[in-house]
Amino acid sequence: MEGQDIKNITVVIGGRPYPLKVQASDESSIRKIVTEINDKINDFQLTYSNKDKQDSLAMAVLTYAVELHKQKESALSVQDDGLVRKLENIDGLLSQLL
Repeated sequence: MEGQDIKNITVVIGGRPYPLKVQASDESSIRKIVTEINDKINDFQLTYSNKDKQDSLAMAVLTYAVELHKQKESALSVQDDGLVRKLENIDGLLSQLL
């Protein structure tokens, strides 16, 4: 982050303030993400009114973790498919040479 335009901002997640140092170019994205997280927390609080805010926060984090995991697995699958095709091509070329 050194040498870049750094801003000090405070975001509020689940009613608690969190001071952050961020790149100025990332501020807008971070604020959108914070809004999404708070919306998800509120949705869980409405759905599970007998749970406290901490439980809703944990559920929101779990939701994002599951989505991230699925994206990573999907990206790995695409990379694996490309690698398999390349290896099959190399195998075919080697078979022709032998």
